[in-house]
Amino acid sequence: MISSYVGENKNFEKQYLTGELEVELTPQGTLAEKLRAGGAGIPAFYTPTAYGTNIHTGGVPVKYNPDGTVAIYSKPREAREFNGRNYILEESIRGDYSLVKAWKGDKEGNLVFRSTARNFNPDCAKAGKICIAEVEELVETGELKPDEIHLPGIYVHRIIKSQINQKRIEKLTLSKPADGKEGGSVKDANKLRDRIVRRAAKEFRDGMYVNLGIGVPTLSSNYIPAGMNVILQSENGLLGMGPYPEPGKQDADLINAGKETVTYIPGSSIFSSSDSFAMIRGQHVQLTILGALEVSQYGDLANWIIPGKMVKGMGGAMDLVSSGNRVVVTMEHTSKAGTSKVLKNCSLPLTGKNVVSRIITELAVFDVSPTTGLTLIEKASDVTVDEIRSKTDADFTVSPNLIDMLQ
Repeated sequence: MISSYVGENKNFEKQYLTGELEVELTPQGTLAEKLRAGGAGIPAFYTPTAYGTNIHTGGVPVKYNPDGTVAIYSKPREAREFNGRNYILEESIRGDYSLVKAWKGDKEGNLVFRSTARNFNPDCAKAGKICIAEVEELVETGELKPDEIHLPGIYVHRIIKSQINQKRIEKLTLSKPADGKEGGSVKDANKLRDRIVRRAAKEFRDGMYVNLGIGVPTLSSNYIPAGMNVILQSENGLLGMGPYPEPGKQDADLINAGKETVTYIPGSSIFSSSDSFAMIRGQHVQLTILGALEVSQYGDLANWIIPGKMVKGMGGAMDLVSSGNRVVVTMEHTSKAGTSKVLKNCSLPLTGKNVVSRIITELAVFDVSPTTGLTLIEKASDVTVDEIRSKTDADFTVSPNLIDMLQ
């Protein structure tokens, strides 16, 4: 199994950790490009994603023994430098079969996908030697307009009409009702999280293209100032992501990368997963805000795995933080056990090396340099610098222009 994100699939996680399943965990954008390249006849390609992590150096458990020891580790990737940036070599994927789902198809095999259900489907279809497509609506040849076809029939070898079109929404997420009694809101959250959310929103600039991680980063969009235009990008193929839908207006085919139901806004656009990560790797997305398990004083980030215990997968995080765009981490300053999450060196496998630009916690805001380390630029009004030092494993200097945390 080659996978990017296990998420909340406990059966998958259990089978992997007990040795029942052999899993090659792969960054989501790399996986999309492996499929796109395979379908285009390109055997391999260089990407900045995952350079400096154990995806690059090898050593990620691919298969466990039943006793929890590792039976197979991943192999290291070749690395090269181009124009001053480091890249690793990834081989493409060419499958014997590809199974895809589309909204409409005609008898020539031309396919149309609906909303964010497009995601990996076109890339998977192209990577299969034989592509089998299931469609909700099968129409006669000529009924689909040429300029509305997302995948030409040349890639499709068999087509089947669905017998059951019921769609399950994994994470039904609705907007807060006007009376404020239901639906959840950042205002209902604890004050410390609210502090982080409000400060994260200060990172937005007018006209910016932004990718927000699940949780606190997403909540920061609630505080985009009136009149400021911030365009939210979601890795599953949506640019111009709107708020959660009102009750009864949810659409199973319109979700964000966290599987939450969302809406369009004027100017929204839809595209494939490979196009989405081309935007990210190509530095067209200017800001990424995401959470972390650990951050080092030189900007190393760990947020995707606790070996032998938690396996969610890296999803698109490695692609986002390796893109060269600005990366801001939002997280609690300490773990539930009270240990610092801002460290001299990360103890967990890295998501990216020297990638974080700024850290925002409930206690402090640090600027991060890959050479000089951390500078404390803001602190919460109810804490002292000494208290921040006592809860921070990493070394840091204090800015001469230190201010109370922006809200």
